[in-house]
Amino acid sequence: MVKLRLKRCGRKQPVYRIVAIDVRSRREGRDLWKVGFYDPINNQTYLNIPAILFFLEKGAQPTGTVYDILKKAGVCFYRISC
Repeated sequence: MVKLRLKRCGRKQPVYRIVAIDVRSRREGRDLWKVGFYDPINNQTYLNIPAILFFLEKGAQPTGTVYDILKKAGVCFYRISC
């Protein structure tokens, strides 16, 4: 099963990539695809909407935090209520 979840980057300041990754992989494990970027300190978000929708159509499940980021960005999908 594939999930859309955050992958931490950066040592001192937390910066996250939004990645499509296998459920059995660890947080810093090998990802299938990088689909976004999230910086909580500067409140910046970049989303690759076509790639996110592609993985959601294939059955990927977003984690709670990624779900909130997608909802805040206004990404609507029939499985995700906005």
